[in-house]
Amino acid sequence: MKTARLYLIFALALLTFAAGCAKSSTTGAGESSPSGSAAAAASPSAKGAPKVIKASLNTVPVPLFSYLDENNKPAGFIIDYLKELEKKLPEYKFEYEPADNEGQLIGTDSGKYAFAANFWFKNPEREKKYLYPKQEFGYSITALAVKPDRNDIKTLDDLVGKKLVPMTPVSGFRYILKDYNLNHPGREVKIEDVDKTTPADDLKLVESGKYDAHLLNVVHFEDVVKKLNLNLKVGGVVSKEPVYLLFNKNQTELAQKFDTVTQELIKDGTLPKLSEKWFKVDVYKSLEYVQQGYKFRKDG
Repeated sequence: MKTARLYLIFALALLTFAAGCAKSSTTGAGESSPSGSAAAAASPSAKGAPKVIKASLNTVPVPLFSYLDENNKPAGFIIDYLKELEKKLPEYKFEYEPADNEGQLIGTDSGKYAFAANFWFKNPEREKKYLYPKQEFGYSITALAVKPDRNDIKTLDDLVGKKLVPMTPVSGFRYILKDYNLNHPGREVKIEDVDKTTPADDLKLVESGKYDAHLLNVVHFEDVVKKLNLNLKVGGVVSKEPVYLLFNKNQTELAQKFDTVTQELIKDGTLPKLSEKWFKVDVYKSLEYVQQGYKFRKDG
């Protein structure tokens, strides 16, 4: 019940953020938004007026990526990234609508949304239905959470024969393991299934000793351990996984423009500075640099 209430508050706050973005992107006073699909919304409007782009924002708070700050306002790396995109693309008027993960995927596939703003991993199933930009906008730093006395689990190699916390069928981390298993025949990591879960529940399973380790985003680890005061550590930072916005298949031109702007924001230092701001490390540098950049990175 508490989690559902939090999601509702976050969704309402995103509506306020979306309204503010639409207002700031409008060049003509009193301009109204056309109805229709994302493809129709992206079509040229009156001469000189920006094109209206309908997109979705994730309603599920993700620590440091998108969440509510102490003033109940949307904040995080993705929120700042979207603001930078808007500055660079004045020819568009972005209108955001809050949606959960499933709603984002369905809406983007149907054309209701031009793109879904979230930190999406790339996988073969999604590539068949959606358009990924060529340029990732950031990285998910993945790590293995273990009990403090476990010094035997630092890499994916160490998971062979160990019990890993179950994952949902759509988990992006599952694809990391599936790729690992394909490249390590005879030394596969066993993946158990679960219909629905949360980082908090997953980490409690490790603390209880029922499972040996959990593979997750390191910011989720930090957030949950701090809030619940769990007695866990990061055994090892495993990888930096590229994350993307997800586009409707027909939004080729828009995705290309996002690619160009994102590359500029990386090259001019804007996104690296935002990474330092939110994650305390420049995730655009090498994995080795990122591993050493986290204060909890300790080889046991």
